Amino acid sequence: MGRVRWRGEAGQALPWMLLLGMIGLSLIVVAVRIAPVLNDAAQARTAADAAALAGAAVGEGEARTIAVANGAELLEYRRSGLTVTVLVRVGDVSARARAVAGVRWVPG
Repeated sequence: MGRVRWRGEAGQALPWMLLLGMIGLSLIVVAVRIAPVLNDAAQARTAADAAALAGAAVGEGEARTIAVANGAELLEYRRSGLTVTVLVRVGDVSARARAVAGVRWVPG
């Protein structure tokens, strides 16, 4: 017995392969466009945390210095008692962090 072939099915793989190729390329383009934003967000969080800790320990000048050292710009610095809140920006991404100055006794 010979092989049974249905009419009109020849060449069906090519359109599917092209479609999958286009979807794959689209995903790569999206990933390439999102990666720098995700990197800036991580850098902004790190800079905000470091600046808040420096601000709580030393003051606004040190917070600004630490933010710049971490590739960020200090947009806002607020001190309320022992609590310091900072807002920094890296690229188009901003991050806020808070730190409390003080000594905590840990038994041990």
